[in-house]
Amino acid sequence: MNSQILPLPANRLDLDISGPVEADRPMGVILVDWGRITQESAQRILDFQKKAGLPFGEAGIAMGLLTEEDVRQVLSLQFGNARLPQDANFGKELVAAREPETEAVEYLRALRSQLMLRWFENDARHAALAIVSPGSGEGRSYIAANLAVLFSQLGKRTLLIDADLRRPRQHRIFGLPGRVGLSTVLSGRAGWEAVTEIKTLPDLWVLPAGAVPPNPQELLARSGFSRLIAALRSSYEVILMDTPAASTCADAGTVAARAGAALMLACRDRSSVPRLARLTEDLRQFGVTVVGAVLNGAPANDVAYH
Repeated sequence: MNSQILPLPANRLDLDISGPVEADRPMGVILVDWGRITQESAQRILDFQKKAGLPFGEAGIAMGLLTEEDVRQVLSLQFGNARLPQDANFGKELVAAREPETEAVEYLRALRSQLMLRWFENDARHAALAIVSPGSGEGRSYIAANLAVLFSQLGKRTLLIDADLRRPRQHRIFGLPGRVGLSTVLSGRAGWEAVTEIKTLPDLWVLPAGAVPPNPQELLARSGFSRLIAALRSSYEVILMDTPAASTCADAGTVAARAGAALMLACRDRSSVPRLARLTEDLRQFGVTVVGAVLNGAPANDVAYH
């Protein structure tokens, strides 16, 4: 393990997140920065706004220079409920940003509330949580990605770590390059630049998995991973970790042990109850706090969290 990336340099990450808050800027400035309008168009809207006594967004729509979607995007950002542009290069499963008014996202918000009460607000050391399940295709990446968006919408500095070094998905969901990430950090070939700020979703950062290594279990089991998580706790209020299927390798247990806590995920008509029970018992033997369990794919009238 190359020691150059640890310990965390004093306020290095703090500097990365302490710039001007985008949501505090006027709508016209934001739209110019996004490339939706030019400086000249923004000035034309301002001139018309003063004459007509309309809000900037309504004035721009009336002039045909803005669309309703443009205005919704900025208002969502300014009110702390940022959503993705329709043409964003992000995965469709990121429903918390793409379709925030849907029933599925309401259930995810309820889960977020439970996690805040049961774990994240109890102790400053409770910043990290692994999302685990026994088998493949049970929705770990979906839950982790959307919870990360929702926690960031609370104004919590949120970091999503893709700790699935075998079949990573978070870089695809967030439209990020996949070569640099956790694996390259743990092998000493990358530093804090591997953490990517998601500028369209304030207060959200992602550490992708990076290149798929030949020795994922060994990388995760090294002391460098523990030191990395300890360093990150000082800069982020919520750290969520995506993991591989626990039944196929020991990685999920290792990641959960480093986090200290896990959210158990089951999928309707897919997950095995005996496997869930074994995984829960194994995690508890590792000293991992199992914060709760989620039933993914449950009908609307079913209880999905306990």
